Amino acid sequence: MTDKNITKDAMYDAVAPNDFESMLELDRYNNRSTAFDKIISATHDHFWDPLDKAYIDFDEPFDMENQALVPEEFVVALQTEYVSNHLSDPKTRIRFINDSTLRIFSSILHGEQGALNLSASLCHVLKDQGAQEYAANQTREEARHVTAFAKYIKARWGRPVECGPTLKALLVEIIDAPEVYKKIIGMQMLVEGLAMGAFASLFNAINDPLGKKLLQLVMTDEAFHHKFGKIWADRTVPKLSAEEHAIIEDWAAHCFQAVLFNLVGPTQQRDLYEAYGLDPEKVIAEFAQIMTDDARRENMKEQTNIFRVLVKTLLNAGIITERTKAFYGMYVDLEELKAEGDRMVGDDIAEDGIRYLQAINFKDNPRPVSLAAE
Repeated sequence: MTDKNITKDAMYDAVAPNDFESMLELDRYNNRSTAFDKIISATHDHFWDPLDKAYIDFDEPFDMENQALVPEEFVVALQTEYVSNHLSDPKTRIRFINDSTLRIFSSILHGEQGALNLSASLCHVLKDQGAQEYAANQTREEARHVTAFAKYIKARWGRPVECGPTLKALLVEIIDAPEVYKKIIGMQMLVEGLAMGAFASLFNAINDPLGKKLLQLVMTDEAFHHKFGKIWADRTVPKLSAEEHAIIEDWAAHCFQAVLFNLVGPTQQRDLYEAYGLDPEKVIAEFAQIMTDDARRENMKEQTNIFRVLVKTLLNAGIITERTKAFYGMYVDLEELKAEGDRMVGDDIAEDGIRYLQAINFKDNPRPVSLAAE
């Protein structure tokens, strides 16, 4: 019978969230793993404070009425004839682009809140002190992401929109899951992988200097969070039985499908279409026509595409096998990803961001830049 938690390394041993007595075991204090030490120590290199204008100033203006936050091609609905013809007035078009961008940033904000709660939940269940300290550090970093994205949304739109039902259901499922592997694959590998890809894509497209700076600062943290999942995979996947590997592979595919639908599913944007006098059913019908598998496959081959990091993470971790290869192959070229090595989309942006932070934090004591991992 398969162990429900699928624990293959002592540093991922977990207890029930209300089992504090296990945290007081004396032997536990002398058995701290060192696998996360580099990531923990590097926290100082990418420290930033969203409440300190020395790092980022949310009072920086942007003309939301006359300037689009992102290029038109970034808004898929505008690629349909129905929406494009309906929104022919330039200012209405800009407003639609910016309102569509609000949906993107709201999803990011809700995702960061999910990451905050999940990281905090890991602090209650992981017995290893090193893993627990890492989770505590990530909790702090996710908290500043929530603060930062909330402040950005308030500065540009006033308030966020509701979390989409698909993303909400996935976040609840991941956070409520008692199994540590579900939390790590679902959040540290899938959602964090999606975030790195999405942030890189947005960073390269956004016209707002404040938004660009915010994305880069968050990426300096996310690059390290992504490494936590890599360490788990390196320590776990090679030791899985065939039955356990299938369980993990199916869970990863389930999470991938959910985030894919949340991002490209036009049904998630019904309220936006209705607000602009559009018939959601017509938008959805035309959306389906332009979003063919061939078109999506070509689009996803672009280096900055948001799903590349996500799929590459699973591929490099050995989670994708012949069982699910065809499923992911619909969206990315797996052979191309294999040939790219370990570098991820967004690593260069994150490293430049760390240099920016080091210039503030260590101006009298220069330090080398590294996205630390085991």
